[in-house]
Amino acid sequence: MKIAPLVLSPLLVTTALAFPQTESRLHRDFRVEGEALQVCRKFSFGNLIDCGQTIVMGQPMHITVGTLAPDDGIAAGLAFVEHKDYTNEWRASWDVDAGATSNGSWRAGAYMKAYRLPSGLQYRVAPLFNVYSQSISLTRVDYFGLGPNSSLLNHTTYGFSENITGVNAAIPLQIGHGGPKIAIVAELNGRFPSVRAGSDASLPSIGALFTEATAPGLAHQTAYGEPSEGLRIYPAFLKDRIRLNYLVQFQQFVATGEGAYSFRRWNGDFSHEIPLYSWLPKSLSRDYFPNRAAQFSYDGPDDCTGSNASSNVSLARAATTKPNPAVPCPMIATTQKLEGAITLRAFLSESFADRGSAVPFYFSPTMGGSDINGTPMLASYPDYRFRGPDLLLFQGRIEHSLGKLPVGIFFGADEGKIGLRRDDVSLDHLRHTFSAGLTVHAGGLPLIYFSYAWGGNEGTHTTATVSPTLLGGSSRPSLF
Repeated sequence: MKIAPLVLSPLLVTTALAFPQTESRLHRDFRVEGEALQVCRKFSFGNLIDCGQTIVMGQPMHITVGTLAPDDGIAAGLAFVEHKDYTNEWRASWDVDAGATSNGSWRAGAYMKAYRLPSGLQYRVAPLFNVYSQSISLTRVDYFGLGPNSSLLNHTTYGFSENITGVNAAIPLQIGHGGPKIAIVAELNGRFPSVRAGSDASLPSIGALFTEATAPGLAHQTAYGEPSEGLRIYPAFLKDRIRLNYLVQFQQFVATGEGAYSFRRWNGDFSHEIPLYSWLPKSLSRDYFPNRAAQFSYDGPDDCTGSNASSNVSLARAATTKPNPAVPCPMIATTQKLEGAITLRAFLSESFADRGSAVPFYFSPTMGGSDINGTPMLASYPDYRFRGPDLLLFQGRIEHSLGKLPVGIFFGADEGKIGLRRDDVSLDHLRHTFSAGLTVHAGGLPLIYFSYAWGGNEGTHTTATVSPTLLGGSSRPSLF
């Protein structure tokens, strides 16, 4: 029996290249992936797994699948990935990908990640640099009004597009041998947003119920320069068995033109990871310290590249008989041991606008369901339910693997509120929700989520999402 899915066509066509007598690295990668795809021609359970892993995680080409944004569906597309290790101990990876959903939403971008490997005792921590240009177009983003008391009766929708071009960097510092670690983080983005009328026939467009006074930025969108700076502190205790991850960041959104929409934002994000056993789960990825990420976890099909993944690949494939050279990331496998962890998080975000300026509604954070980046907050409420310039959130979550299967169960609780003014962000009148569900993992990363949330006063919310990790593992800028 032969398998000939249409999705293989672009990959097979791309790999069917004429190679010169002296084969380059890129040509070799295409040849190896083309040879690996030959297993798709013969049906067996083992071939089916190998074929699927090559299609989704192969290099230099693979398909991309992932939830783009709440209510906009699952995007599918193609990604080109390449990497290079330099003799001066620098490593670089490149990713160009694009994906679209059934409702007409899409995202396309080019990303580069570069970092230096640790070098013995002289250079123990690695600086990280990301350069990117990303464009996204979302057909449906919901808007209920600003503030904690917005009404379900004002449920409207709009379309949103944005190009983000920029660079960010993290320069980790280590104080003493085994002492606390601090990363200086900085970012410089150009943002080019655009808002259009909603096209969902079941909901009124935003302009039918709201004006510039009730939705600042609706009448006019402008380009922004957005520098930011901050500190990330990641101490570890009890022989690295408990890790904290604290980020304090200050952003400046400088609008072009008259500057009526310029504002500043302060973020404080404080996460705590507590293992249920004497090790942390493999899924605890550390984007700001790639040497640790390479050793303990995997950042998706676009980041498990080169020699940094070789040890992980050999471990993951120790029990297999057919290594897949086209997939440098670990294969989908059992966890090998029970894993579980408790995560506690406190997050505070406050925005400041000068007299005569306002924070555009499309750059204000949201709570309810998931935000535009796909981060769940108060998940029992509708997506984007509460929106405002100031936010306070407390989250707790426990996850545990089901035996040695790559499946986990979780339970979470959220409390939080949205404010129109900084004085609104207080500990009284917090909304709360609870959630429970399943996660399906691959290579240590949770890739598919099934969640049921309850506890708010507006009903329940059931979601099934595919992690955007498969849309490419390189660093993605926030949409707000």
